[in-house]
Amino acid sequence: MSVISDKVNELPIGYAELLDKIKGKIKATQIKTAVLINSELVKLYWEIGKFILDKQETEGWGAKVINRIALDMKKAFPYIKGFSRTNISYMAQFANEYRDREFVQQLVGQIPWGHNILILQKIQTEDERLWYVKKTISEGWSRGILDANIKSRLFQRQGKAVTNFSTTLSSPQSDLAIETLKDPYCLDFLKLRKKHEERELEEGILHHIQKFLVELGAGFAFVGRQYHIEVGKKDYYIDLLFYHLKLRCYCIIDLKTKEFKPEHAGKMNFYLSAVDDLVRHPEDRPSIGMILCKDKDNFTVEYALQDINKPIGVTGYEAQIVDSLPENLKGSLPTLEEIESELSK
Repeated sequence: MSVISDKVNELPIGYAELLDKIKGKIKATQIKTAVLINSELVKLYWEIGKFILDKQETEGWGAKVINRIALDMKKAFPYIKGFSRTNISYMAQFANEYRDREFVQQLVGQIPWGHNILILQKIQTEDERLWYVKKTISEGWSRGILDANIKSRLFQRQGKAVTNFSTTLSSPQSDLAIETLKDPYCLDFLKLRKKHEERELEEGILHHIQKFLVELGAGFAFVGRQYHIEVGKKDYYIDLLFYHLKLRCYCIIDLKTKEFKPEHAGKMNFYLSAVDDLVRHPEDRPSIGMILCKDKDNFTVEYALQDINKPIGVTGYEAQIVDSLPENLKGSLPTLEEIESELSK
């Protein structure tokens, strides 16, 4: 068995053949610029990593051989980036984690190399990696959004809300609706007091509506806040109203800064009936409701939703807690005097 020594010039037996094989693979892929079609680039990197991995496993080559490969690649292809020692190490790791050539070609080859490395670096389990790969493909995530979703533990939160969708919606809409909701929602872009009110939460969301839409996920379109509906001779106002382009339905969000109570489900059921009757287009699918609350007991939620025939989900949220109200919200919330004046009418 031949192992590379500490001296850079002493190379393992078979190194020259490996170098020629790597060069031939690059030339066969017809690299003429620094940019390749993504799928071909990922496939090429996997094959280079596989060459190195095979030598390391069968002939005991040490990691230092990667340094020499990086130097030789830079000499052979000075106009091509991507053959640094770090990146070649990633190629070997990539080949080690994904042993199936077809899997690489058909799935991970569809996302950029930088996305693949990010997933390899931050995700340890195969199921979770596969989930993020598929989501990146279906949602078109940038590397920044992928990184943010990994940091916010999206895999653990997606589809975890307590809902009655499976009994109130037909398949496949029910499956998509369940997958659409998260628990909890990560609202770290908000700074809220420990004992914040619903108006404060609403104002914060509206101030950061773009970030909130990103957290909601692909498909949500903002319709309005305090959306007015008139039932009988009374006026009612929905906290937040959205339309979901994939589900083809309205989504009502009711904000609760306290623990979930069973009567919240009854109020949402009322809103859904009103929106379906007064707002929904005949071609739209049944509206869905989401109660976004500070805290909840899942058993209580399940009982509250058990016999309701409208699709409702209940989920929590997490935000930054501060000692005082953020400056940008102070002028938008009613003062104590304004509240007392309104109550005295």
